[in-house]
Amino acid sequence: MIQPSSRLQADRLTLSYGGTEIVGGLSFEVPPGMITAVVGSNGCGKSTLLRGLARLLRPSAGAVLLDGKAIDRMPTREVARHLGLLPQAPSAPEGLTVGDLVARGRQPHQSWLRQWSPEDEDVVAQALCWTDMLDSADRRLEDLSGGQRQRAWISMALAQGTDLLLLDEPTTYLDLAHAVDVLDLVERLRDDHGRTVVMVLHDLNLAARYADVLVAMKDGRILAQGHPGDILTSELLFEVFGLSARLIEDPVSGRPLVVPLGGSRAARRPAPA
Repeated sequence: MIQPSSRLQADRLTLSYGGTEIVGGLSFEVPPGMITAVVGSNGCGKSTLLRGLARLLRPSAGAVLLDGKAIDRMPTREVARHLGLLPQAPSAPEGLTVGDLVARGRQPHQSWLRQWSPEDEDVVAQALCWTDMLDSADRRLEDLSGGQRQRAWISMALAQGTDLLLLDEPTTYLDLAHAVDVLDLVERLRDDHGRTVVMVLHDLNLAARYADVLVAMKDGRILAQGHPGDILTSELLFEVFGLSARLIEDPVSGRPLVVPLGGSRAARRPAPA
């Protein structure tokens, strides 16, 4: 078994749906205090891996370890005190305000002995401040823009008081400006508040710009992981996505920038460096 050098890790993890293996024998440690982005083509197992890490999907073999314990054997409330999850396209009852949504993040800390307290009120207010949503606390979720809704949901995850955040496609359905806004927030959570973040992203260039560690998956396995500048190559892009592309330096971040090449898919080959 791999040693618990990080708080969250997969140890020879196999995840399946209806008897069909999606992720097979995967071992992976989440680097603490960093942003990890998981990328890969549709159906490669990215979101399935995140669901496994979040204890939403029980392993068919292997284990997910949280602080050295098998996460599927831990009480749900205990897991929620340490790990926050933003799923794809989260939903909430109609008419729910931002403040009420974020307050739900305190539920893991409630019990019949410990009800809502001034401390909970302070934590919720702080979470809203971190995401620049305090002035929107009384607004209904359905009245917000896509980017504002995502910040509200991230606020709820922050109100849980966890230092581990799992984000499944946090920029889905957002235009580029709102996507950058949300990822800037993720970056601030790492830099200013020491959060460890694992997120699944489709946009390679956003992943390359914001991630400290990039994890490239194919067919339920990790093909490469490391700093984007170290692992992103035209050969890897072709192997993972079947994409012929040229890599240039992003003039803003200095990170790799993926420039897809045209032509029919059948004729595509890895572009020369």
